[in-house]
Formats: sequence, C-alpha cells, structure tokens
Amino acid sequence: MKITKKETAYQGYYRLQVFTVQDKGNEFEREVFQTGQAAAALVYDTKKKKFILARQFRPAVEQEMVEAVAGMLDSADEKPEAAITREIEEEIGYAVDKLERLYEFYPSPGAFSEKIYLFYAEVSKKTGEGGGKDDENEDISTLELTAEELVKQPLSDGKTILAVEWAKANLLPKLKEKKSAK
Repeated sequence: MKITKKETAYQGYYRLQVFTVQDKGNEFEREVFQTGQAAAALVYDTKKKKFILARQFRPAVEQEMVEAVAGMLDSADEKPEAAITREIEEEIGYAVDKLERLYEFYPSPGAFSEKIYLFYAEVSKKTGEGGGKDDENEDISTLELTAEELVKQPLSDGKTILAVEWAKANLLPKLKEKKSAK
C-alpha cells in the first residue's frame, strides 16, 4: 500500500484528512482523524496508599468518564514525560516523584493517528488544586481508590483499562507483599 495524496477536509480543534491510497492497482480514499500525541498515567499516592483517577465529561461519548490522568503533547518537540508531568499537576494537583513508561500504542489505528504514551506515576506531595485548566474548558474532579477498590472500579476507557491491567499483573502483587510484611 502507498499513500499518494493527503488533503485536509476540516481543520478545527482536530484535523480530518482524506488520504488517497494505492494498493494492487486499486485506488481508494480513507479518512484519517489527526488528533496528535497524548500521554497518560496511572497515578499512585505513596503516602495515602491510593490510586488517583480523573473524572470528567467527554462530549464524544456524551458521558462522564473515570480515566487515568491524560493530556495532549503541546508540540511535536515535547517529550511525553514532560507532558504527563504537567498534566498530573494540572488535573490532580500533584508533583511527580517517580515516572515509569509502560507502553506506547495506537488506540484505534483504523481511522485515528493518535499515539498514546502510557506511564505509571508515583506522587506524594500536593502542589495545587488540580481540576484542569479553565482556558481549556476542563472541569476535572478526582477519584481516590485503594488497590482493592481500583480492581472493582467499572471502567470503559481503553488506556485506563490497560493501565489497571498492568497494575494487576505487575504492581498490585508487590503492594500486597509490602502490606503483609508489616
């Protein structure tokens, strides 16, 4: 397959492009939604021994969602680590103590170009109110959950499900060991 042409059909908050593709002598068009790159993190407060998730209304699905803290990279030059550190401060009001990159993935590559960098973050010090940025029309509240509550929390956001499954396999057994050693 070869992309022979890219046209912008719409440019707003996001961009919709039409790609002309050639394959085996056939030519066809595909719409591609260009959203940019994002960073997300499953956040754990090491003092409170709780996971902190963000809760906010998402117009695309017309409902409030419980999600890992996340946000867009501000530019092509911005590092995902810098973006998620900023988002953790803006959305939940914490400074990052430790950051571990877990995955890089394309959540829906059939039509979306978005790439997400997923992290695990540890925090212990509140530095601000959180809640998001007014100039970005964000109204974010937090949900603090113990490990037991986290695994029972109903989730429908893909990046958050992936982060929680990672935690179940890699982090929660270690937290249980620490708890039972005391």
